[in-house]
Amino acid sequence: MSFESLNLHPLILKSIVESGYTEPTAIQAQAIPEAVAGHDLMASAQTGTGKTAAFILPALQKLTEESPSKSRGPRILVLTPTRELATQVNEAAWKYGKGLRVKTVCILGGMPYPLQNKLLSQPIDILVATPGRLIDHLERGRIDFSRLEMLVLDEADRMLDMGFIDDVEKIAAATPASRQTLLFSATLDGTVGKLAQRLLKNPKTIQVASQQAKHENIEQRLHYVDDMAHKNRMLQHIIADVEVKQAIVFTSTKRDADQLAEDLFAQGHAAAALHGDMNQGARNRTITKMKRGAIRVLVATDVAARGLDVSGISHVINFDLPKFAEDYVHRIGRTGRAGASGIAVSFASPKDGLHLKRIERFTGHDIAPHVIPGLEPKRTHRPSTSKPASKGGFGKPRSAAPGGERTFRNDTRPSTGGYNKPSTGKDTRRSFGDRGR
Repeated sequence: MSFESLNLHPLILKSIVESGYTEPTAIQAQAIPEAVAGHDLMASAQTGTGKTAAFILPALQKLTEESPSKSRGPRILVLTPTRELATQVNEAAWKYGKGLRVKTVCILGGMPYPLQNKLLSQPIDILVATPGRLIDHLERGRIDFSRLEMLVLDEADRMLDMGFIDDVEKIAAATPASRQTLLFSATLDGTVGKLAQRLLKNPKTIQVASQQAKHENIEQRLHYVDDMAHKNRMLQHIIADVEVKQAIVFTSTKRDADQLAEDLFAQGHAAAALHGDMNQGARNRTITKMKRGAIRVLVATDVAARGLDVSGISHVINFDLPKFAEDYVHRIGRTGRAGASGIAVSFASPKDGLHLKRIERFTGHDIAPHVIPGLEPKRTHRPSTSKPASKGGFGKPRSAAPGGERTFRNDTRPSTGGYNKPSTGKDTRRSFGDRGR
């Protein structure tokens, strides 16, 4: 199947070709025709499968037709759980819609209110927002949803996990009942399914490569660690490997991300932290540096597990296992994107046994234990199918640097991390089509 067969506007097709895409992915091939036909959708697809384009392209197609309403409010609303994901969606809307000259606006926490007020006072085609900040503006009467035609709930499961269900329902209630609704989620059952029943009308259901599907192009490795000192030595050894082009190291807390990034930087690595306590400008600058290759090791909380798309990431390292099993899938999905290969490394201490079982149960397969010669764990873990790291993959450790081993962090760190709030981006291009201005 080709994009031409999806009945998209020629200017949209031109932007797709200029972006280097020739064939739609499975989720795009199934979702776009149904969305263009006007159906509500419940869709589930594995991370990294082109899900964003699966709803942005139909949204842009809708904008090629004149709106019957002359108000200034958005015609398309996309809700995302995190700022980084919102930024990615906003950039996709600009990239694929540049030929149509659509006006897109991104409303997120961390941006100054005066700027957002100015953006919302202008005519808008596509509004991308995180629920919390959008509710603030909605309650202040700054948003007119009278001409809204499409509501997209992206990563609906994460929005609900983050406690946004009331906000999502309040926002949906403020939009026209005639709207089209597209819901994308890792899972379509449980709370997500109940939400869909309330918000969607006779939806078409699409499921492509479920979250439990194995990432065929990502080699997953498990390294058992005895204690924090052992874990620190393991991390030092792995990131010193020349095969690690760029890596994301995931920690459970924001404080740990800052401390670990600081220590790695002090050791001479091009490292930086990314988490929800950073202001928006700092987060955007860090992501830009990562994309340009100026940062080799990004130490992050789960704020980077969804929405961060950097093609050069060769390794993901779970310094701390995620709190929720499904976030393991999103974390490792930061590597091996768009058909490239990647390596995902997870550290597990004796106290991580339950987390590890949940991850393996969720993904449907065991993560193969690996041993680095010279850094073998002293403690006995589950029955060993361990094998030495394959050739070229983290061989025998180098001797310690002069001055002895550096301790990245002590073992009295807080054990809870939570999920940090979202990120931003905006485009102020002139609107397409239906309004003379």
